[in-house]
Amino acid sequence: MELLSQRYGASVRPRVFRAPGRVNLIGEHTDYNMGLVLPVAIELACYTAIAPNAQDCLRVFSANYSEERVWPVDAIATAQPAHDWADYVLGVSRELVLAGYPVQGADLAVWSTIPPGSGLSSSAAIEVSIACALLGDRSMPPLELVKLCRRAENDFVGMPCGIMDQFICVFGKASAAVKIDCRSLDSEIVPLPAGVEIIAVNSMMKHELATTAYRQRVAECAAAVQAIQQHKPCVQSLRDVTAAEVTELDPVMPVVAARRALHVTSENERVIAFVEACGRGDVRAMGELFIASHRSLQKDYEVSCEELDFLVETALRIPGVVGARMTGGGFGGCTVNLLRPEVSSTFRSAVAHEYRARFGITPEFYPCRPSEGAAEVPAPLV
Repeated sequence: MELLSQRYGASVRPRVFRAPGRVNLIGEHTDYNMGLVLPVAIELACYTAIAPNAQDCLRVFSANYSEERVWPVDAIATAQPAHDWADYVLGVSRELVLAGYPVQGADLAVWSTIPPGSGLSSSAAIEVSIACALLGDRSMPPLELVKLCRRAENDFVGMPCGIMDQFICVFGKASAAVKIDCRSLDSEIVPLPAGVEIIAVNSMMKHELATTAYRQRVAECAAAVQAIQQHKPCVQSLRDVTAAEVTELDPVMPVVAARRALHVTSENERVIAFVEACGRGDVRAMGELFIASHRSLQKDYEVSCEELDFLVETALRIPGVVGARMTGGGFGGCTVNLLRPEVSSTFRSAVAHEYRARFGITPEFYPCRPSEGAAEVPAPLV
């Protein structure tokens, strides 16, 4: 690609690898609780161009940040995080080395069309595109690639995320969602019915408590499991109990932990119901499940915010919108909306007008057309 050639004077035509972002249709904050999720890979993506160099170092340029990082290849295994965008690159490189896939000297240029902080998984996309680029023609089972990229984010970047984002980034399918069992890692292709459009709306906000609150929710769910285990020793995660059982055990659990557990268990049940609704083409039921998910995230999991709630309520007042909810970690980022295709233009203009009037911010809109997972793509001529 031209950017790589201009930056490093690549003498060979680079290879380019694409990894998509994702929008999670339903199943929020269930993945790190070994639950069920239903994401789609989307056309927004991260691209990594790579060409070999003779410098025995990894030189990486981010087009989005206009910054470069350089690491000697023999220092990658012992490198430490710098707490910026480059940690995703270095973390994946380190995991490859530790897994027995040595990193050779190479020049990389990375650019992404996924807005950072939007909740559309820009981090997993860069991890997977980097891993694919560094692997090149060396084979790695796709599920092992997923696990490696998750380890990079958990162990190097330090985010205790579940496996959903990396999984859908690798296994995404055009025209379909993918139901993922985050305990067994079994998956099911779920075709989406005709006559419905999916649009993500970016609130353009990311509140500072997002990262710390995410870790706190992980801890609160663990506390719920510990309390449940006193009465049901066989329970290993919230995946092992139903919403009805959580309600029954509510008096013996810490108040906050019980609410977190109620969201996770009821959300798992909503994923199953949503898949069934897709199968019978029941768009109305799909929309109702979206709304129930958002209410649960608002009240029981407490990860929404004023901007997200406003976007959801505004969308639901528009005829032809059948469902809306926040998606992603919360405290900002995006909502995901189900609507009839013929109201798409009205939806965009009405939501933008109302949001600007309330917050003085213009939201961004992203059509969410299901996309294939990560792969090498043709490199443009340089």
